[in-house]
Amino acid sequence: MKRARGAAVSALLAGALTLLPTAAAHADGIRAQQWGLSALHLDQAWHATRGRGVTVAVLDTGVQEDHPDLVGNVLPAKDMIGFGARPGDRTWGRHGTAMAGIIAGHGHGPGGSDGVMGVAPEAKILPVRVILEDSDPARAKARTTRGTALADGIRWAADHGADVINLSLGDDSASAHPEPGEDEAVQYALKKGVVVVASAGNGGDKGDHVSYPAAYPGVVVATAVDRYGTRAAFSTRRWYAAVSAPGVDVVIADPDHKYYEGWGTSAASAYVSGVAALVRSAHPGLSPAQIKTLLEDTADDPPAGGRDDSRGFGTIDPVAALAAADRLEPEKLSPASYPRRYFGPGPDAPRATASAADWAAPLAGSAGGVLLVVGVMLWRGRRHPF
Repeated sequence: MKRARGAAVSALLAGALTLLPTAAAHADGIRAQQWGLSALHLDQAWHATRGRGVTVAVLDTGVQEDHPDLVGNVLPAKDMIGFGARPGDRTWGRHGTAMAGIIAGHGHGPGGSDGVMGVAPEAKILPVRVILEDSDPARAKARTTRGTALADGIRWAADHGADVINLSLGDDSASAHPEPGEDEAVQYALKKGVVVVASAGNGGDKGDHVSYPAAYPGVVVATAVDRYGTRAAFSTRRWYAAVSAPGVDVVIADPDHKYYEGWGTSAASAYVSGVAALVRSAHPGLSPAQIKTLLEDTADDPPAGGRDDSRGFGTIDPVAALAAADRLEPEKLSPASYPRRYFGPGPDAPRATASAADWAAPLAGSAGGVLLVVGVMLWRGRRHPF
């Protein structure tokens, strides 16, 4: 994504936003269309935990806090951009609200039976606005300048209670480069015990370019599969793939209170962040490295040889991950800058090395390193243009 001073400015709604015809779908039919819930056996995982006590930071385009499927689960937001669309505008918060719903939606209506149910429905969402929606008119005027919104947002989330950071965003353009400030921010979060999850990219049919922040060390990277466990054609294949998760025909909540089907590795990242929240809820002492390894080691349907660049170690399995976590002892984190008894507020910001400075480049806009092309609108049987 191209970035403005102090702000990353590209939203992650990839490609053309095309509405497709759909059969009638009433609110009580939305849950039945959430195939990811049954594919991941979340009804079994919820016997152990539903994510209570965990905060997932959603670094995105904003989150609608009063959406009926999210109300009560959304903490006060932080805006790292400061311009562009505002809450209530049609070009604000669509992608972020969709991701928050996948992670921590609790549905609505009697017993929460209607609407979108998330992976960790008792987790809290910490919204941090670091990008603009693709349709935000402010994008055009912001493309020529740089900023640090993503790096700043990661650090802010790590300092304000995040247990998991979800990055359903990225740059997988042909000119993508690692940015030292973002790499350092990721390492800062990891050292503070925060699990960092990112989408692999949507460039599987466009050259499989490396995507950032997915390629930064320590990140749990999600690729996308369909309901049959097959890699989605758009899902980027690279060495950093850790696990796969649902990313095709995913039902999402929208600020307009309607429901849509979308696709992308952004959705897969949100699923993985939700599972990480379940593990952290049940075992708060586990380190980010332990949780990353745990998710990889317990993945279902591993590829031949145990791992490949298409699906990582296989499809994430929350039930197996929670069971295996019961057998782990937490690893103590070592402070980065306070080796004695006084630990202070957290590790100091790492200093960029000479070699890291050579990496510096703006995070370019990308239609491939992102989530979600909104597809089928599901709302009380109506067919309606986007």
